[in-house]
Amino acid sequence: MRDPLAGLADVPWRQLHHAHGVAADVPDRLRMLRSPNASTREGALSWLSGAVYHQGSRWPVSAAVVPFLVALVDDPDTPDREPVLSLLRAIVIGDAPLPFTPDFAAGDELSTDDLAEVTRLLFASENPYDEAPAEYFEAAAVRWAADAYRAGQAHVSSYAGWLADPVVAAQSAELLAYFPADEAVVDALIASVAPASANLTLGYLSGFPLVDKHLAAQLDAGPLDVRMTAAVALAFRLGADLPGAALDLLVDQKPPPAPAGWDRSMRGFVALALRRVGL
Repeated sequence: MRDPLAGLADVPWRQLHHAHGVAADVPDRLRMLRSPNASTREGALSWLSGAVYHQGSRWPVSAAVVPFLVALVDDPDTPDREPVLSLLRAIVIGDAPLPFTPDFAAGDELSTDDLAEVTRLLFASENPYDEAPAEYFEAAAVRWAADAYRAGQAHVSSYAGWLADPVVAAQSAELLAYFPADEAVVDALIASVAPASANLTLGYLSGFPLVDKHLAAQLDAGPLDVRMTAAVALAFRLGADLPGAALDLLVDQKPPPAPAGWDRSMRGFVALALRRVGL
């Protein structure tokens, strides 16, 4: 299989920056994610998180890291693929809410020269905020987040492929809720080996009439989490037209734990679903 880190030498890391300075040290940390030593991998993951996704912010180097993290998750020989995927998700999505509508206009107004000047101020000036207004730095942060998101969007087909992999399917399903879907993605979600997580993502996708039929069939599935997430997803999609069987599930059943890959509790999802229905 192709080396997932092939191409590291082709990236001009010394021209990029992370939260702590020049990004020349990023390639070695990425290589450490393949180490046979668990402590080395854990340390590299922690370091990358603090440098590339520092306190929730993206940086000039963040987008450049994305394709290598995707390649690492894509390779079944990579250890600890779940936390690597968690880092990938953080870089690409951050703490964006759902439903997600990308709005990067402020960042897109900056030119390449503007971004270079922001970087110079942040890393070479003793008092950067005395030399430029705060809005200038905030716009750059939006642009770097936009670059990371767009880098992540380029790999949607990989995320859809992971839906058949029990190790990362649930996380992949959640990640796909943040990107426009096509029929191939929808088909992969419907066939996912993590159906509860996939159901919630299907609830956030507009269109695709086949999804409603699939979710309605899931109301009779065995596991409660699959049935409950199908009811939630149908409520998101249909509102007041929610079938009675789905409404009964939401009202009468005690919510199970949230499916893997999602931070919101199932009780929270049920509350959102009932609000969407009008209750």
